[in-house]
Amino acid sequence: MNGNGAPRRVGDVTTVSAGTDRTGGMDGAGGVGRTDGASVAATASASPSASAGSARTKLERGRGALGPALELVHTGRAPTRAVLTAELGVTRATAGAVAAELEALGLIRVDSRPGGAGGAQGRPSHRLSVDENGPVALAAQVHSDGFRAALVGLGGRIVATAPGRVPVSADPAQVLRAVVEAGAALLAQTGRRCVGAGLAVPSAVAEPEGTALNPLHLAWPAGSPVRAIFADCVKEAGIDGPALAGNDVNLAALAEHRHGAGRGAQHLLCVATGHRGVGGALVLDGRLHSGSSGLALEVGHLTVNPEGRPCHCGSRGCLDVEADPLAFLTAAGRTPGPEVSLLQQARDLLREEFADPGVRAATEELIDRLGLGLAGLVNILNPDRIILGGLHRELLYADPERLRAVVADRSLWGRSGGVPILPCTLDHNSLVGAAELAWQPVLDDPLGALGAAA
Repeated sequence: MNGNGAPRRVGDVTTVSAGTDRTGGMDGAGGVGRTDGASVAATASASPSASAGSARTKLERGRGALGPALELVHTGRAPTRAVLTAELGVTRATAGAVAAELEALGLIRVDSRPGGAGGAQGRPSHRLSVDENGPVALAAQVHSDGFRAALVGLGGRIVATAPGRVPVSADPAQVLRAVVEAGAALLAQTGRRCVGAGLAVPSAVAEPEGTALNPLHLAWPAGSPVRAIFADCVKEAGIDGPALAGNDVNLAALAEHRHGAGRGAQHLLCVATGHRGVGGALVLDGRLHSGSSGLALEVGHLTVNPEGRPCHCGSRGCLDVEADPLAFLTAAGRTPGPEVSLLQQARDLLREEFADPGVRAATEELIDRLGLGLAGLVNILNPDRIILGGLHRELLYADPERLRAVVADRSLWGRSGGVPILPCTLDHNSLVGAAELAWQPVLDDPLGALGAAA
C-alpha cells in the first residue's frame, strides 16, 4: 500500500512509515517487539503458550513493515539496523524483529559482528544486506539484434546472464520461447529459487492488456499480446511466479532510480538509445509515470529536424532516427556490418576514432539533435535530473559541455542553473528493471509472496 492507503504500483519507491497512519497494521511504537511496562507485566504472568500466541499476534501486526523494510534494504537505503529503525520510525526491538523475519525468508542477511556503523547510543549497529544466495527473478530483454536472459537478485544484482544474438523472428512466441528457455537453463544451472519473470521490449506496452502497441524495430505485428505470450512461455517452462512485461526504457529508468544514477531524484527524466531508436521515461515523486494507458514519454517521436530522415512512424526528422546508433554510423560515413550489434559498432567508433574529423562531426550533429530534444522535454517536464543511456551516454562522455550548452541555450530554465545531466550507471539496466517487475509483489508483501513456500 502507498502512504494514502492506495494499492502500491510498480515503480513506487517511496519509504512507508510503520506508524498507524501509514500501514494501519502497527501501533505508533512499532507493534512487534514493543516492551512498555504493561506488555512486560502481561508477558511475565502469561503461560508459555499465551506468550507464543502474543508473539504471533505481534508479528502479524508488524507484517505491514516487512515490505517497506525490504525495500529499504533492496535499494541500499538501510545499510544498518539503526538506519532501518529510523527510516521506519519504529523501536529498535521492532526493527530487529522485522529484520529477523526477512532473514528467515532468505531475503536479507543480518551481520551482528563488531565494526558496523554506530547505533543511536554509539554501539555498533547490525549491518543489513541482501542475501546473495537468496531467490532471483528471471529477467528477459528483446531488441532488434537478439535477446538476453538473466537472473537478478535483490539489490539489482545480476547473478547470471545468457546473451542470444540471433535474428529476431516475426513470431513473438518463437522469440519469447527462446529467451525463456535460456532463462530456465540459467535457473537449472544455478539451482536458484525464482520469484517470477519480467520482460523488457522496445515498444510501448499498452495497459492493462500488455500489448506491444507498435514494435517499430521488431518485425512483430502491432498490438502483439507480449505479456500473455510471455506468461504462457514462463508457465510452460515450469517457472513459478508472475510474468510481466514493460517498455525497455521505462524499466531502465525504474532500475536507475532504485539502484543507479537516478537515486534520490524526485523528477527523473531518462532518455536512451539502445540498438535502434530512442526512448524516454519519467519517474515522478518516486513513481514511474506511464500515463493513462502505459504510453507516456514516447520521446523518440519528437521532431528535432523537420527536413531530416523519414521515420518509421510516418513523420520525418524524429529523435528516433536522428540520434540512434544507425544515425551516428550513417552520419560518420560508415556502413554497418553484421559482426556485432549496431550499438556496439557505434560505441567502438566513438571511443576508438573520435579524432577522425568525420566521426567528430557526426558526434556533434547527434549531440545537437539530442540536446534540442532534451531542451523541449525540460521545458515541458521540469525534471530535477536527466540521465542518459546507451549511445547517448557515450555522447555525453565524448563532449559533455557541448550537450549541456545546447540544452541550456534552448530551455527556459537552462540559464538559471541548468538541469544535471548524468550518465546511466547500471550495466543492462533494462534487464534489472524487468526484474523489478517480478520483485514488486515480494516488495509489497514478502510474507504473503514467499512465506507459504519458505
